[in-house]
Amino acid sequence: MRVLLVEDFPPLARSVGQGLQETGFAVDLAVDGAQALDSVQTVPYDAVVLDVMLPKLDGLTVLRRLRQKGSDVPVLLLTARDQLEDKLTGLDAGADDYLVKPFAFAELVARLRALVRRRYGQRNNVIRVGELAIDTAARSVTRRAQPIALSAREYAVLEYLACRRGQIVTRGDIWEHVYDFATEPSSNVVDVYIGYLRKKVDQGFAQKMIHTHRGLGYSLA
Repeated sequence: MRVLLVEDFPPLARSVGQGLQETGFAVDLAVDGAQALDSVQTVPYDAVVLDVMLPKLDGLTVLRRLRQKGSDVPVLLLTARDQLEDKLTGLDAGADDYLVKPFAFAELVARLRALVRRRYGQRNNVIRVGELAIDTAARSVTRRAQPIALSAREYAVLEYLACRRGQIVTRGDIWEHVYDFATEPSSNVVDVYIGYLRKKVDQGFAQKMIHTHRGLGYSLA
């Protein structure tokens, strides 16, 4: 899943961004509120990690403007303020969750995953599609209880298809939710990874789960 990290303190931005990438997120970085506002209006992020204290536009102003423009992207606020009044202000501005600095990175990841699950109507860590089970916390996949070894990119594509299970997902949608700005675009990279997934998820099974809809995209069903 693709997230926007909005943080102007370089050491924290580097460490959190790298950590999120290592846990399977595609991550874009914004270093001020104006850049964050532009990014969210351009890219369909699955979630935003938003610092409150930012140059140009503070986090609460960014959040209020996003909600005024109708954006429903899940937002996790980061702040050094731990007073109840500050938390209520953030939540009333439209935040979905709130985390006080300093924080445990594992808690940030857990809260972020919970926001993404709710965005796609998923209540628990395990997404089940027929015989397939995808554990989004462990980032593991099984079919008929047999483990399927996937690369990080293969897993990311499959997880997104699973979140959109039963729906036709275009190549553009997959690209926008799985890859970040640092990734060089390629005309057939999505098709290549779909091919890899077919070999690992469907090969040897009579029932195929990854479907091609010619001229439209793919679905997992």
